[in-house]
Amino acid sequence: MKDIGIDLGTANVLIYVKDEGILLNEPSVIAYDSDTKDVLAVGRDADLMLGRTPSKVKAVKPLQEGVIADFESTNKMLEEFIKKIKKKGSLKKSSILICCPANITQVQKNAMYELAENMGAKKVYIEDEPKVAAIGAGLDINLASGSMVIDIGGGTTDIAVLSLGSIVNSSSIKIAGNTFDKAITEYIKSKYDLLVGEKTAEEIKIKLGAIKDADKDNTMEIKGRSVKEGMPKTITINEKEVQEAIKPEIDKINEEIKKVLEKTPPELSADIVDKGVVITGGGALIKGIAEYIEEDIKIPVYVAESPLTCVAEGCGILLNNPKELDKNC
Repeated sequence: MKDIGIDLGTANVLIYVKDEGILLNEPSVIAYDSDTKDVLAVGRDADLMLGRTPSKVKAVKPLQEGVIADFESTNKMLEEFIKKIKKKGSLKKSSILICCPANITQVQKNAMYELAENMGAKKVYIEDEPKVAAIGAGLDINLASGSMVIDIGGGTTDIAVLSLGSIVNSSSIKIAGNTFDKAITEYIKSKYDLLVGEKTAEEIKIKLGAIKDADKDNTMEIKGRSVKEGMPKTITINEKEVQEAIKPEIDKINEEIKKVLEKTPPELSADIVDKGVVITGGGALIKGIAEYIEEDIKIPVYVAESPLTCVAEGCGILLNNPKELDKNC
């Protein structure tokens, strides 16, 4: 089997196969029989089951805040994903590159090594997600010049300044897409006395997520359960309300960006002012987020061309340049 790169995200798993490209992009969800532990579904099929399963069936997200929360479930989920891309051959002659959030502990990194080794990989590489995202976004991080990337994923936001192929300064905070979902859930519960599930909150974020120029006329009808009465209830929510719900969380990301910039050497700061900051990850799709961050940090900010796939594409670039991979990992 060919070498593979895995963007092991809290929200989605993407698998890049050398010379073939991104062959899988599915939710990081697995459903299994709680009695027999047999896998019933993974990815999109399992995602549809979240919040809708009988007691005997468990649909879970085995990755939390960018790291493995349930090792066994993660291992089974990846095995099924590998089968999905019809790569049933042995991994004994393959290298596996796994991307993880910056600043994770050695224990958490060791869990990822063990995961890849259990899959039978010949060689295992663990690389910092913001670095790979920057590569996938088209930044030349090997120059003697500063580059900055903000990777807003599902479980974490990784902020990094890079130069000469390495991270100079970085931060990883547990405020990201899932945090936005929870903020939307709490806002609706407080304002409308309505309980909604995480899938509904995510759908609201995708359709109405905005931090600038929110439009009151862009609305969405949502269904849930009344907190007080316990009965089904329907309301209509608009883009302006979603902006109000998620703004405090995005402001926290802005504060962390400033902290990273404050610790950045002046020469690299000057480079970043000239080149700007790139945003990757699902959070980059929030309406107006680049402009909102730019107004706060006073540095040009832009969204990567394909923010959802930057990490996987960066994996591909590294896998196709083995010397670069050995040097960086």
